[in-house]
Amino acid sequence: MQTLGVISINLWQVLISLGNLVILFLLLKKFLYKPVTKMLANRQSELDARYKAAEEAERSAEEDRKIWSEKMDRADAEAEGILREASEKAGAKSERIVSEAKEKAREIMSRAEEEARLEYLKAQDDIKVEIVDLSTALAEKMLKREIKDEDHRELIRSFIDRMGDGDD
Repeated sequence: MQTLGVISINLWQVLISLGNLVILFLLLKKFLYKPVTKMLANRQSELDARYKAAEEAERSAEEDRKIWSEKMDRADAEAEGILREASEKAGAKSERIVSEAKEKAREIMSRAEEEARLEYLKAQDDIKVEIVDLSTALAEKMLKREIKDEDHRELIRSFIDRMGDGDD
């Protein structure tokens, strides 16, 4: 039978290979695994910090939006109040202007009525003067001639006609 010399297992070689593997493992663990896990932990903490900052920024933005919304509501209410106040002032001013206009109209009407009354009185005085003048003229005509009944009636008719013409 043949010997299998080629496939033989050398215990020292296996132990040295295992020793090399353990040493390589320990070296990789010390110089590669720990720094890599440390770096990953640092990155994770940075990501956590960024997520926390983002959440905080989102919360802050929401609070700012609420504050802004409240300010806008207050501004709208204030604008509405200003418009209401301006409208009330305008209404009061228009009422004052209307009342002043009515007062001026009353003054104008009372002056016009007073002027009409004075014109009426003047017209009455003028009519009285005219009646006196006509009466005087009639009396002069009557005294200048002897009046017959027919002439007397004619004079009265003409006197009445002249008075009627003065009223128009």
